[in-house]
Amino acid sequence: MMKKIQILILLLAFAVPSLAQELNVMSYNIRNSGANDGENSWELRKKASLTLLKEEKPDLLGLQEALPDQYEFFNKHTRRRYGHVGVGRDDGKSEGECMAVYYKKRAFKCLGSGTFWLSETPDQPTLGWDAACKRTVTWVHLRHKKTGREVYYFNTHLDHKGPVARRESILLICRTIAEMVPEGATVVLSGDMNSNTSEPIFAPLAEAGLLSSRDVAPVTDNRSTYNGWKEGNDPSDVIDHIFVRGCEPLSFRVLRDKTYGAPFLSDHYPIVLRFRLPEK
Repeated sequence: MMKKIQILILLLAFAVPSLAQELNVMSYNIRNSGANDGENSWELRKKASLTLLKEEKPDLLGLQEALPDQYEFFNKHTRRRYGHVGVGRDDGKSEGECMAVYYKKRAFKCLGSGTFWLSETPDQPTLGWDAACKRTVTWVHLRHKKTGREVYYFNTHLDHKGPVARRESILLICRTIAEMVPEGATVVLSGDMNSNTSEPIFAPLAEAGLLSSRDVAPVTDNRSTYNGWKEGNDPSDVIDHIFVRGCEPLSFRVLRDKTYGAPFLSDHYPIVLRFRLPEK
């Protein structure tokens, strides 16, 4: 009898289409805890961020602006489910904001990870071009356990002041992806880019096959992602993006219709892409 049940389970597994290869990636600028935000301070928002993760259940998560206390807060509350990588941008260890990456341990095996600086010396904690701040990219090389598909996830935060830095940063990211990622692998690039995708700085990404999921997903959302602690929908504030290559975008959302327990999660709304991995 037991053998018949096992055979039936196997037959059902092949007969019912599997959704295992459909994944969610979230990009979330959490607004650093050092800012003087009064009623929107991190202490009043941090529980809402945990509610966000509990309800949205991202398979991949990229944080921007996480100071050490925020990074440790996320690590403490997600360590059972998520692996994490990231270093402080100021010293390559713990000082300054971290572009942290989280991945579900039950879904992925980590094959490698690292950080590089958006500067002329990317292997050192340095300021790049006309940037106001040191800027980094955190990356992780993953193998999706159920499909065997390799996924390279890059998470970043481009400079808010320097136009040359934003342009050169995109070029550096493209060069790094070309050097690091083998042909055919899935690539996800997320972050607060401080630029609308209509700006020409993003052309090298398109030339490298990395497309804005907001533009190509069949179900999509073009609402603003920066809110400045107030409601609105200024097209110039569409500055958080997810670019992809080697997968099928399914839906793109700006998470601004729920509070998750706080009037605002951050001065940015999180964004989420659901995508499908191809068979290996």
